[in-house]
Amino acid sequence: MTRECQSPVGAPHWAIALIGLPWSVHGGEAANERIAASGGSGPDSFNCWEFVRMVQARHFGRLLPEIGNPEDMLVMGRTFRDHPERRRWAKVETPAEGDCVLLRRSRHPIHVGVWLDVDGGGVLHCAEGAGVVFQRSDALALNGWAVEGFYRFIGDQ
Repeated sequence: MTRECQSPVGAPHWAIALIGLPWSVHGGEAANERIAASGGSGPDSFNCWEFVRMVQARHFGRLLPEIGNPEDMLVMGRTFRDHPERRRWAKVETPAEGDCVLLRRSRHPIHVGVWLDVDGGGVLHCAEGAGVVFQRSDALALNGWAVEGFYRFIGDQ
């Protein structure tokens, strides 16, 4: 996403202001309190889920639960697969603005971002070593990410 990137209505996309925010394995200590209290004004640093929580709260009005960020990759994969929050999201074939994108580097999903309908579509996510980035599918693949699926929020049904 470039600084010239525009939303479908012609104004600069809100995500531009988030590019470059730093990654941290556990994010800021008070991340959850700030997200809940302010509707998403996040901490100084993020892990992928804390970043998704902030974006969903601030830009899509969705309060998502805290999910721990285990450092063991197998435990992380199981957490993404088995967490009750997945029941509030339906897998879809074609993503739309605000959908979550579950990513993997092996056979287990271990990373999540948010789909944006800009620059032909891509994923806004907070990655270790890079911080917040926007990547189209070709850039995701070059960085070792494969899309496990696109998920649309359906709430508690």
